[in-house]
Amino acid sequence: MKIGSHVGNAGTDMLKGSVLEAVSYDANCFMVYLGAPQNTYRKPLSQLKIPEMRDLLDKYNININDVVVHAPYIVNLAQGDLEKRNFAIDFITKEVKYCYEAGFKTIVLHPGAHVGQGIDTGITNIVSGLIEILERTSHTDVNIAIETMAGKGSEVGSNFSELQEIIKTVNSPRIKVCFDTCHTFDSGYDLVNNYDGVFQEFDKIIGFERLAVIHVNDSKNVLGSKKDRHANIGFGNIGFETLHRVITDKRFVHIPKILETPYVLNPHTNESLPPYKYEIAMIKSGQFNPNLIEDIINHK
Repeated sequence: MKIGSHVGNAGTDMLKGSVLEAVSYDANCFMVYLGAPQNTYRKPLSQLKIPEMRDLLDKYNININDVVVHAPYIVNLAQGDLEKRNFAIDFITKEVKYCYEAGFKTIVLHPGAHVGQGIDTGITNIVSGLIEILERTSHTDVNIAIETMAGKGSEVGSNFSELQEIIKTVNSPRIKVCFDTCHTFDSGYDLVNNYDGVFQEFDKIIGFERLAVIHVNDSKNVLGSKKDRHANIGFGNIGFETLHRVITDKRFVHIPKILETPYVLNPHTNESLPPYKYEIAMIKSGQFNPNLIEDIINHK
């Protein structure tokens, strides 16, 4: 079972600290941002503690191919503003090069929002941006996994056909897909009542060979809400049984499954507590724990 979570890389320990955080959750894979997800500031590569990270990955038997990078949310390849789109192309190119130097194989990218131009124009912009990024990083073997989106606002990629149009037109084996359970459910794919049908449709339209990462998140919203609000595992509208089924599906055994579930607020101290150690333990047990939130707050 490849199961892990988003981890940080703040402070002086950087990627070394990322591995230690993942290990503290009993994870064997993880996802990290190379800087804050809300901005595009990046420290020099020499400060990321890459040799120390590699030593720790070896020590704890974590395959570096199971370490996933996520691009920041604020870059948007789909938009019409040429200056901003060129900035996004330049920045993602730099991120891919950083991934290559660190030894990472996959970076997850939100396709972007067309901001009123229409879906076709948005897809055209994404395609041209991805082609340029791939050309500028042709010396690397880093894959770009475009994420399934919930469909809020003018997001591109809220259905499998839109993602496949991007993949087909870019026409590169380096373009992969990140399947987000919350986003896919919120966009209208009924994982709960039509689990087999949803994945059959994914395989038919996109193909399992393109699937590189799975984000495992419950949803605070109902099917088709197009709102994208994550819930802790088993405490949303997808539920523990369906999410556990995704994680243990033999077709996806080789794929990193990453939790992006919300931190839990301790009402007594106002401290935000990471849920991942507890959720991973619950997932590994195969049994839903209805007291999970209380256990996190009480450090049980």
